[in-house]
Amino acid sequence: MPIVTIQITREGSTPGASAATAAEKAALIKGVSQLLRDVLNKPLDSTFVVIDELDTENWGRGGLPVEQFREQQQSRAGE
Repeated sequence: MPIVTIQITREGSTPGASAATAAEKAALIKGVSQLLRDVLNKPLDSTFVVIDELDTENWGRGGLPVEQFREQQQSRAGE
């Protein structure tokens, strides 16, 4: 029984959205489940997918909170 946990930041994929939509989450669940079926021959009904949305303030990269990291990357790209 595979259990897959997907962690994403709580922000939308389109302007003004504050989280992944139900349709986007459903697509993730379907895609991961199908991948496990195709690669490992795991039945769809035995696969569990958990989507854990984290506030951006609880996410870090490169030693910085993710928002600061993104700002740093954008300023470097503009140089």
